[in-house]
Amino acid sequence: MTATVEQARYSWGGDEFVFVELAEEMSLQANFRAMAITTALRERRPDGLLDICPANASYQVRYDPDVLDPHTLMALLKDCEAQVGDAADVALPTRVLEIPVLYRDPWTTETLMRFRDRHQDPDATDIEYAARINGYADVEEFIAAHSGSPWFTSMVGFVAGLPFKFQMVPRERQILVPKYLRPRTDTPKQTVGYGGCFSCIYSVRGAGGYQMFGITAAPIYDPTQSLPDFTDFMVFFRPGDIVKFLPVEREEYDAQLAEVEAGTFRITQRPVEFALSAFLADPDGYNATLLEVLR
Repeated sequence: MTATVEQARYSWGGDEFVFVELAEEMSLQANFRAMAITTALRERRPDGLLDICPANASYQVRYDPDVLDPHTLMALLKDCEAQVGDAADVALPTRVLEIPVLYRDPWTTETLMRFRDRHQDPDATDIEYAARINGYADVEEFIAAHSGSPWFTSMVGFVAGLPFKFQMVPRERQILVPKYLRPRTDTPKQTVGYGGCFSCIYSVRGAGGYQMFGITAAPIYDPTQSLPDFTDFMVFFRPGDIVKFLPVEREEYDAQLAEVEAGTFRITQRPVEFALSAFLADPDGYNATLLEVLR
């Protein structure tokens, strides 16, 4: 795997926004570059720069034109892009998180069965369909692939606290699954979903179009900030978080849910530094080293 750099495209959004597109398609390289540029921008943040919002292969800033001259801002953005370059030499301080998942749980299974008329394969469950179209022998082999490699949190949003995660494997090994033909009107809270090349965790109950593979007991959004993992902020995930899915059985899930209800559950997390160049040189070896901190 080698890093490639596309020329960024800058677009004005009215009088207060600049949108910067770093690549036309999602890749770990493009996302890492977006985070490296926005990190550099935060470090050099001038008066009048109000918001910095990184996304999968782009970012957007909001500014006050009465305080910050638009041309001065544009020059700063392009200078940050030049400073970061291909981001190959950048190391990102982040976390490795272990998220327990009850695959093929009864709640998402009941939900998906109510919406088979909106699905590509009405005779299969979502995970059976995903396993088949990705060439896995069975669901067990698919679960092993989904949980076997870590995932890079490329952005958080769309719904409050919802993380989008990109599989940290070479492109030819990535799982690809289309979204539903038509969105559902219901998705259980903390469903582990999949759409395109992204895995996600639904932070709240609501509509959705991603395939449903399982559910986690781990809370990822707490607007009351009453749970121990939310003392600093109501949203748990941050862009750059590296996630390891841990398959669990129903008994383990029930025990974890009881801990959540008692206010004692904690998501396992360890600090690490992620270096893009080291990952690109040896994805599997580097992933194994990253995940050692969880043992």
